[in-house]
Amino acid sequence: MIDWRQIDSVLLDMDGTLLDLHYDNQFWQELIPHRYALSRGLDVNTAKAVLKPIFKRRESTLDWYCIDYWSRELRLDIPLLKREVAHLIAVQPHVLDFLRSLRAAAKQVLLVTNAHHKSLALKLEYTRLGDYLDTIVSAHDIGYPKEDPLFWRQLAECHPYVPGRTLLIDDNLAVLRSARRYGIAHLLAVQQPDSRRPPADTGEFAALRDFRTITPASSVLNPPPLAAGVGAGESPRVADDASTGFPVSSHNK
Repeated sequence: MIDWRQIDSVLLDMDGTLLDLHYDNQFWQELIPHRYALSRGLDVNTAKAVLKPIFKRRESTLDWYCIDYWSRELRLDIPLLKREVAHLIAVQPHVLDFLRSLRAAAKQVLLVTNAHHKSLALKLEYTRLGDYLDTIVSAHDIGYPKEDPLFWRQLAECHPYVPGRTLLIDDNLAVLRSARRYGIAHLLAVQQPDSRRPPADTGEFAALRDFRTITPASSVLNPPPLAAGVGAGESPRVADDASTGFPVSSHNK
């Protein structure tokens, strides 16, 4: 699927790509409507109906992904509620072996996410993905969401990469199309962002079903040691292999 001789840089999404989207879907589609309903004296179905257009208006903007914005808008303590269900945060299967293999192959590896810093910090705390990455970039630092081609231009100015020799893996088709318009040559769409839901339609993009299928063989034969801070008995939480509305599955806030 991937000719690694043609790839120098690897850009990786977080929610729905490296991490199971089940956490985010449960949080935004179940917990938030329940807590919003409780705070407003509504039943849950009514709360969902009220919230749907509120979310829709900010879709594909930085506000859509901003924890502080939603705390103000919904009058709920979003960071506190996110921590309440943090036990659901999980790394997708075989991701850590894939990341180790990229390090062994001397690829530039960047996490590029729309996630707000508070959400990002919580997930890094629970998974320690930062130990496996060269750089972590939030769209909130860039000033544009990844759905905007200007994101990729600004990213290249801050962290130089050659679009024609770059691989992007993401579960959001709008993001992949934006990257393609900018000129990123190698694009993969995650087929099952949420392990508890059926595989998604990846549109015109090649579907990534299992990270083992794109892991450079050298890392399997000669796996490098674990990164500092990840010792025996300290493996990051890994997602189970089990396999309309609002927010949609790309709502990786």
